[in-house]
Amino acid sequence: MKKDVLVVDGYNMIGAWPELVKLKDRGLIEDARDRLLTILSNYQTYEGVTVWVVFDAQFVPGITKEYTRYKVKVVFTSQGETADTYIEGIVDKLKNVLTEVTVATSDLAEQQLVFAKGANRMSAQDLFIEIKRSKNHQDHVSHQNHHHTSRRKRGTLSEEQLNQLKVLRDELN
Repeated sequence: MKKDVLVVDGYNMIGAWPELVKLKDRGLIEDARDRLLTILSNYQTYEGVTVWVVFDAQFVPGITKEYTRYKVKVVFTSQGETADTYIEGIVDKLKNVLTEVTVATSDLAEQQLVFAKGANRMSAQDLFIEIKRSKNHQDHVSHQNHHHTSRRKRGTLSEEQLNQLKVLRDELN
């Protein structure tokens, strides 16, 4: 069974997704990063993919830093290293016959490069739409499960029968 890995250019998404753009424009770049990680964590959990988010040292200069937050692998590149360069290298390391890699970036040159290395590609807008689709599906399944559970709790009685029982109960009180 193939393992799916989604590698996301973090600042690219922050610059493209409406909710994150608003945070960035208000100077809340850390909040935008955290919200992106939360969204991608939910997506990762529901879809069963492994998510990596790469931020270049544009706003956080220093040495390369890697950690996990909300079960998402987060990478800040070293100063002077772009997210694109890091992503190209990680595609080389991750892509094999057992691992399917998708890179989310709207940088067309980067899309072509990772595609040439055997990775799938999607734009920031495509990922935004995919996440909305996944969330809608989650909500639908959750609603169905709730409806099924509610129905199971009341047994096999119809709405009419339940209403008649309610009337009888009220009369007894």
